[in-house]
Amino acid sequence: MSEQAAKEIEEAARRYAAEAIKADSQGSYGTAINLYQKAISTLMRLVQLYPEYKLNQLYLQRAMTYQERIKALQSARGIIPNDSSQEEFTPRTGTAASGGTMVETLKASYDDLVVKEKPEVRIEDVVGLEDAKRALKESIIFPYKRPDLFPLGWPRGILLYGPPGCGKTMLAAATAAEIDGYFMTVDAASIMSKWLGEGERNVAKLFATSRKMTEDGHPVIIFIDEVDSILGVRNQEVGGEIRVRNQFLKEMDGVLDKGHKRPLYVLAATNKPWQLDAPFLRRFEKRIYVSLPDTPARRFMFEQYTKPLTLDQSVSLSELARLSENYSGSDIKDICQGVQLRVVSELFDGGSAMDPNNKPRPITMNDFKEVFRARKPSVPRDALKAFITWSENYKAL
Repeated sequence: MSEQAAKEIEEAARRYAAEAIKADSQGSYGTAINLYQKAISTLMRLVQLYPEYKLNQLYLQRAMTYQERIKALQSARGIIPNDSSQEEFTPRTGTAASGGTMVETLKASYDDLVVKEKPEVRIEDVVGLEDAKRALKESIIFPYKRPDLFPLGWPRGILLYGPPGCGKTMLAAATAAEIDGYFMTVDAASIMSKWLGEGERNVAKLFATSRKMTEDGHPVIIFIDEVDSILGVRNQEVGGEIRVRNQFLKEMDGVLDKGHKRPLYVLAATNKPWQLDAPFLRRFEKRIYVSLPDTPARRFMFEQYTKPLTLDQSVSLSELARLSENYSGSDIKDICQGVQLRVVSELFDGGSAMDPNNKPRPITMNDFKEVFRARKPSVPRDALKAFITWSENYKAL
């Protein structure tokens, strides 16, 4: 596949979309509908020509949001779509749908994007990451317990960054549990994919709801995963992305206002901190590196994950901790699941698995080594170097 050719088609779709949005905002709805349809057709052609292209899912989502806007404009003007002139597509394939019924489109409401829950994990449940835990205690837990000791205030915007699978979400949830606070997790990618006013309204409602929730005396932590989906640097922006970003900036400034003592915090997580826009980066007063687990932490993880398993005497947790250097916490869990699957598969392959009296044999050290050979760390060495370099320039504990 020629990536350059794909980018040229993508650029054509972007131009159609930009012109459609401009016409829409100026009230030229007929022109806007025509341009939206051209943008959809161009995106669908891209998906069909290059079915393995890495950005196809994003293109389908954008095409579906344009289709939603076409429907809204046609409904407002009393237009009944002509099935023969308006192509429809399915979200999975992007191909034309048979019949005259409109396919169900992706439309995330505020309730779809935000999950309010009471975390059950505690700070002591998080293995390792002592620097990160200390920074969160100083920024949130200590000020909550003794606000009188912090006359200069405390950080309200905190960025957790690091490789995937290292505990960023668990850290945020544990912090909320420590202060008996509400924990609101937000699907940043879904917010960003919504278009023409919906995204910024959801962001505004998120912060308005959070402020109201603090009135009962309980703190609120807004946790935004993959925050680079909202605040990342972009070469091009489609639809209401700029307005979503501006709305988020406005709300963040309100949270950081030193005149308010409201116990509202924004914790954001990203695996790509270098993609964050500088104006947004400075809104996060604390920038905490959540790194890969060290050797003691890895040993403890193996100890916890292998508790329900039957291990042979040859298994050395210290040796497993050594072998798993540069593996994330989720990688280690997958390793333990891998050895379990290995011995269970032997039962099925031998035809004796259906007898409840037959149990898998004890897991040996060789089983672990075989799984290690088949499963490499999910975080490349180059990525680790990038995190270290970024930390040297931007870390703020």
